[in-house]
Amino acid sequence: MDKIRMSTPVVEMDGDEMTRVIWSMIKDILIKPFVDLKTEYYDLGLVSREASGDKVTHEAAMAVKRLGVGVKCATITPNAQRMTEYNLTQMWKSPNGTIRAILDGTVFRTPIMVKGVVPYIPTWEQPITIARHAYGDIYKDVEAYVSKGEKASLVITGKSSERVLEIFDFAKTGGVVMGMHNTDASIKSFARSCFNYALDRKQDLWFAAKDTISKTYDHRFKDIFAEIFAKEYSDKFQDAGIQYFYTLIDDAVARVVRSKGGMIWACKNYDGDVMSDMVATAFGSLAMMTSVLVSPEGNYEYEAAHGTVTRHYYKYREGIPTSTNPVATIFAWSGALRKRGQLDNNAELAAFGDRLEKATIDTIEAGEMTGDLAAIWKGDVKAVTLNTEDFLKAVAKRLA
Repeated sequence: MDKIRMSTPVVEMDGDEMTRVIWSMIKDILIKPFVDLKTEYYDLGLVSREASGDKVTHEAAMAVKRLGVGVKCATITPNAQRMTEYNLTQMWKSPNGTIRAILDGTVFRTPIMVKGVVPYIPTWEQPITIARHAYGDIYKDVEAYVSKGEKASLVITGKSSERVLEIFDFAKTGGVVMGMHNTDASIKSFARSCFNYALDRKQDLWFAAKDTISKTYDHRFKDIFAEIFAKEYSDKFQDAGIQYFYTLIDDAVARVVRSKGGMIWACKNYDGDVMSDMVATAFGSLAMMTSVLVSPEGNYEYEAAHGTVTRHYYKYREGIPTSTNPVATIFAWSGALRKRGQLDNNAELAAFGDRLEKATIDTIEAGEMTGDLAAIWKGDVKAVTLNTEDFLKAVAKRLA
């Protein structure tokens, strides 16, 4: 069988732990037998980031800007325990946060629905897409421990003026302080990305924040969304038969839980991180969630919405086969290859992305799946639990 040719590489960003193992399996079992795969490879594993002083992460992000499409494996964002485990010189920033800041786009996360996996919230009949702002907030924060007797202030310096806002006087006890920021330009890009995505999908768009408490920071997001919608998108939404509205995030959570799904829910950076995990889990599994970062320039970065599955990786190192769900990582590859095909007018490659996703869903709906799905399976056929490699081989058989 002739392999599908590629004219332009995708940016491949390898990762850590169990997802790194699965990454290699997916390429060997599901992609290379069918596609003459071309990638520009960057190792974003923690060992490589440490060795390069995290330079490799910046290089990978710039490569996505240059080539237009990237696909990323899950990576470790180190904490104190990881500092010791990996003998790190510093607690490196989240690679996802770094890449998102450089590309300045919006992350759209949508659950993968299959027959037989029933959402924990029974009213949810359609996928709920989380649109997550991809720049700033706590992912670009500055933070410090403050000793007893010290005072923390926010200082804003202009060309001919200076404003000092007292944060807290730590006269009686030590504590912690954090400063974070966002920019009007990035918020405007976020808003337009959300409005355009809603029009493309013909789905209602909700935006939720906490402007009643954050009367300047969150309120700025709310105002920019409202201004851009009124000037540029109101008529377009009316013509498409969809709506946009703002609501407090407290109210959004309650309304989403009671809904049938089918909307796009736009959130600030950290809110989107948390809510996408909640939505993915409520639909059945965090490993069944697509994630794509779309930049204002039209660059795309695909990844799984979950982490590196550390618990399974420790078992794998002991030689114990694991039943780790690879579906979100498969869909990261299928999405990247389809987009590469679309941008290069390579219909064969784009169609392969569609076929890979169909083969994956068909395998699950035929009763062959990993343990996380088997535990919640309610399909008409009996669930057969496969380890990760055998599941990938079952998908490959249908794909062939």
